[in-house]
Amino acid sequence: MNYFVGIDIGSTAIKAALVNEERQLVGLHVADSGSLFHKNAKTALQTLLERYSLQREQVRYLIATGYGRKLFKEADDSISEITANAIGAHEAGKAYGGVRTIINIGGQDSKAIQIDDQGTVINFAMNDKCAAGTGRFLDVAAANLDIDLEALGEYHFNGRAAPLSINSTCTVFAESEIIGLLANGHGKEEIVAGIHYSIAKRTLRLAKRVGIEDRVYFDGGPALNKGLVAALQDELQRELVVPAHPQTTTAFGAAILACNEWLADQAIGEQVT
Repeated sequence: MNYFVGIDIGSTAIKAALVNEERQLVGLHVADSGSLFHKNAKTALQTLLERYSLQREQVRYLIATGYGRKLFKEADDSISEITANAIGAHEAGKAYGGVRTIINIGGQDSKAIQIDDQGTVINFAMNDKCAAGTGRFLDVAAANLDIDLEALGEYHFNGRAAPLSINSTCTVFAESEIIGLLANGHGKEEIVAGIHYSIAKRTLRLAKRVGIEDRVYFDGGPALNKGLVAALQDELQRELVVPAHPQTTTAFGAAILACNEWLADQAIGEQVT
């Protein structure tokens, strides 16, 4: 059996996906990026292969994507995360009847992507890295509120009052705004809900720039936050498709493209011979 890997080297996490020749997902691995992108990416790949008792030679093609893709010289090729995200969402979205609009919230930026029925990118938009609408903002907010990042979703649903407004468009100023709300005696639950709705409103504006279809696919690590999912659904007035492993969609797309590239090379080789 031939295998193919996509590795998404993001600013906060490294995601690796393994598929077989039928483009079926075999396995996934997620690890922190840390400061040593190349070393940690190699370790993540090795961990994935060891988990499935595979040797590197059994991986016929590997494509790197994401923030640190150019640093991973071991890859056979590299592609933009926009392309990989589109292909991964298109393939994963088939189980839900197909998707045409993708919202991706990563550690340092947010994206809205519109694709056609083949997974080809038609249009996309990205936010400013300073905007208070990324995974980094959630990290900072959780730290200021002295809450585990994974607990933000639970706090969202436990508030007794309306979500508080977070108006700053920069993470630094939004952080000061959160500290001020705490100092004024506001509850953490209402602040958390306000943070989620602040991100959701900014994401809605971003998505409107590319067009919003009825079925919206939401991926990236923050898609694990059920409070943020609820806020986005309220703002978009649509139910979101959230995959089981939302942070790995882009790596999955890169693995599919690796398989496609290898199969295309094999077909050309057969024609030549």
